[in-house]
Amino acid sequence: MSIAFAPDRSDFYLGDPHAAFRRLRSEDPLHWHADGPYWCVTRHAEVMEISRRPRLFSSAHGTQLFEIGDRIAGRSSILENAPSIIRMDPPEHNRHRKLAIGAFTPRMIAALESRVRELARESVATIRPGEPFDFVEQVAIPLPMFMIAELLGVPSSDFADFRRWSDAMVEVGAQGPKPETVGIVAELVGYMLAKIAECRRSPREDVLSTLAHAELDGVRLTDAELGIFCLTLLVAGNETTRHLISGGMGALLADHAQWEKLCAEPSLLPNAIEEMLRFVSPIQNFARRVEQDVELANRTLKAGDYVVMFYGSANRDEAVFGGDSDRFEIARREAPRHLAFGFGEHLCLGASLARLEARVMFESLILLGPGFSLAGVPQRIPSTLVNGLAEMPVVLEASR
Repeated sequence: MSIAFAPDRSDFYLGDPHAAFRRLRSEDPLHWHADGPYWCVTRHAEVMEISRRPRLFSSAHGTQLFEIGDRIAGRSSILENAPSIIRMDPPEHNRHRKLAIGAFTPRMIAALESRVRELARESVATIRPGEPFDFVEQVAIPLPMFMIAELLGVPSSDFADFRRWSDAMVEVGAQGPKPETVGIVAELVGYMLAKIAECRRSPREDVLSTLAHAELDGVRLTDAELGIFCLTLLVAGNETTRHLISGGMGALLADHAQWEKLCAEPSLLPNAIEEMLRFVSPIQNFARRVEQDVELANRTLKAGDYVVMFYGSANRDEAVFGGDSDRFEIARREAPRHLAFGFGEHLCLGASLARLEARVMFESLILLGPGFSLAGVPQRIPSTLVNGLAEMPVVLEASR
């Protein structure tokens, strides 16, 4: 192919990966990437097909790009024995999912709105008209981080450590375990297990207490299972929402007419958030292993092959989102068909919480009016896993 395609390299995503993905969707939608080695799934239809067949396309043999080569070569991975819900297939996955689903029911999410609104107001209140600020650090990070920390029973005095642990988790997911990051993650596991022991002695009304007393088939979760469950909730409930809020605002300000349109028509906000999810796609990819020979997109996949679903590509599939799928449009009718939260068995548990946090945050920003603009060039996070901004200079004009 004439367009450089290097999905294992973070610098590929720092450029314009969508040019390569467009070419693949058109000419080679199930592309064999020999350097992986794995099949690259770039269209919406095939991502849905794989997602709805978890027994045929298994999560239990690694879901991250860096794991594939080790798995095929028979080398052990530090994540191999990590009992994460992301790395489980039915029926085990279904049993573990039921443990946390009660914390994310519509009723439970609605009960969180007043606290979410309070945290959003606190972030927005730090904005000073006429003074450039880092939107990522000042607005996008605090709300989801504080919210998931509180749900897990973490006091505000420990938020700095919580942030450091969260960043390390994302680095492990994107680049694989390194001695320094493994040590940081071990700190987090130890911290959460101590909190779980507290919950067992003195139960509270939070997610952590629910998990601490949860049983599967009459047996409580082991410490290892609980620790990994907390790590999963941390990343799913914090990092992805952060990138949704920052990436969404970045898209709005890059095409300022879209921000002005949203301020003039706040009723568009729910659909705008779906378009942000589609356009940003905070999680770039997940892998699955083929369990038996199967035909997909006119290709024959063999048992043991790996497939990697590229959500950012599927979410710009012209067959679903139209010929202008690379354009950000808050009124796009097809926006809710995105796959940013996955699909099927592994649909994100915290999707409703992420939508609530994004809606409340943008409601707070809209109240300040259309006077926001970029004050510099946004800097992306170098990662093969998350699509996020490291920093984004923004200013609210003083006259507003």
